[in-house]
Amino acid sequence: MKRKKTERIVIIFKTTTAALQMEKAAKAEGIDGRLIPVPKEITAGCGLAWSAPAETEGALHDLIKRHGITPEGIQKLML
Repeated sequence: MKRKKTERIVIIFKTTTAALQMEKAAKAEGIDGRLIPVPKEITAGCGLAWSAPAETEGALHDLIKRHGITPEGIQKLML
């Protein structure tokens, strides 16, 4: 049985270091999400992306600013 697709925030990175920094910061602050391979609909330099529920978008933008994380892009996708 296929999993139902939901709207997700997908943050892509140029480097693996930035992706791992995002994972560490989000987990430390209890923000839901996980690292995934970059979806085929988009491309990114390092091949890793952070995927999180759409409702966490504001918290993710704040987290990125506070921790000085530099994403390559942020998109909403149905995953």
